[in-house]
Amino acid sequence: MNSAIKKLYHMPLQSSRRILGLMSGTSLDGLDIALCKISGSGLQTQLEVQHFVSLPYSVQFKTEIRSVFSQEQVSLQKLTILNEWIPHVHGDMIMKTLLSWGLAADEIDCIASHGQTVYHTPRRLHGLEGYPDATLQIGDGDHLAVKTGIITISDFRQKHVAAGGEGAPLALYGDLILFSSANENRVLLNIGGISNFTYLPADQDPQGVLCSDTGPGNTLSDKLCQTYFGRHYDEEGAIARSGRINQNLLQALRSHPFFQEDIPKTTGPELFNLSFLEAAKLEASISNIAPEDLLATVSELTAWSVANAVERSLGDRSYSVYVSGGGCHNTFLMEKLRKYFSGRRVRQTEELGFNADAKEAALFALLANETICGSAIRSGAGPAVTMGKISLPF
Repeated sequence: MNSAIKKLYHMPLQSSRRILGLMSGTSLDGLDIALCKISGSGLQTQLEVQHFVSLPYSVQFKTEIRSVFSQEQVSLQKLTILNEWIPHVHGDMIMKTLLSWGLAADEIDCIASHGQTVYHTPRRLHGLEGYPDATLQIGDGDHLAVKTGIITISDFRQKHVAAGGEGAPLALYGDLILFSSANENRVLLNIGGISNFTYLPADQDPQGVLCSDTGPGNTLSDKLCQTYFGRHYDEEGAIARSGRINQNLLQALRSHPFFQEDIPKTTGPELFNLSFLEAAKLEASISNIAPEDLLATVSELTAWSVANAVERSLGDRSYSVYVSGGGCHNTFLMEKLRKYFSGRRVRQTEELGFNADAKEAALFALLANETICGSAIRSGAGPAVTMGKISLPF
């Protein structure tokens, strides 16, 4: 028997597994690496984040990815090359990180790699008759497995699409397993490039679980910061705080049909980008506006769109909101969220004993564990499937 297959066979029989979860989001900040010790599976899963680090990407890496990111027309040669190049970059980052943690590759059971999303196009966005929902993540798992010598599980979103989902948001599965409570209704809100939420009812009926994207997270504000201020993002929302909300522009932004669609729904920077913003400026007859005011306005849009989606879905039910993702560090945005969720608890996921920054990387470690152990989590919010393709190092 191939020794890697033998190791894979024995993994679900172990009392616990050490899985390295990787996440690289649409904001392109860097690679999140979470070493998770996981026992059990399904609703009996126990997960401990033993180590976590977020490593920033080089300017070259960001430039290369942006050359193919969320664009209808790209160089097919560049896209093909980057599919092979990304895992080499990630592999180097992984090996250096393991060394810094005093760990060898053979002490890791497997890697769970999200890859890099370069295009997300559900049917509601592409509008092509007879064609399915689609999403594309690059960063081939075989290359990562060979580079590190570690069994790699990757390309999680494709099974979700094949089973009738839109490939996102996958937070549903981790949120349901890790954060369900019999004591309160919970909304787990993640604000990355795009915002999404999971609703977990206190009665713990899986058919009552809801999960959906809500609209832009940091994607618009990040792009404005890069365009006008030469910064990757608006640290703590300081620039947005210095601006004034343009109500006419905000109204035009809020009028987009996406915000009135029922959940579940997904989206991406393919919709929420500077062209979306320019179209709204045209609709509002705005030709001259300070960049600070643009940032203040799109931050208000993010907070409103989250509350709009959650409140349209949950009505007057009681619930607490727990926030993760890069947006939870934006104090201006958090203030706006608390304004819209007035009277409700709005906290970071640290309140639940979980590192908000590590949450997404840990999610993919959890999904890999489900693949290995053969579980398929059932809820009313998404297909009950195990996800991920398995790549052997030799």
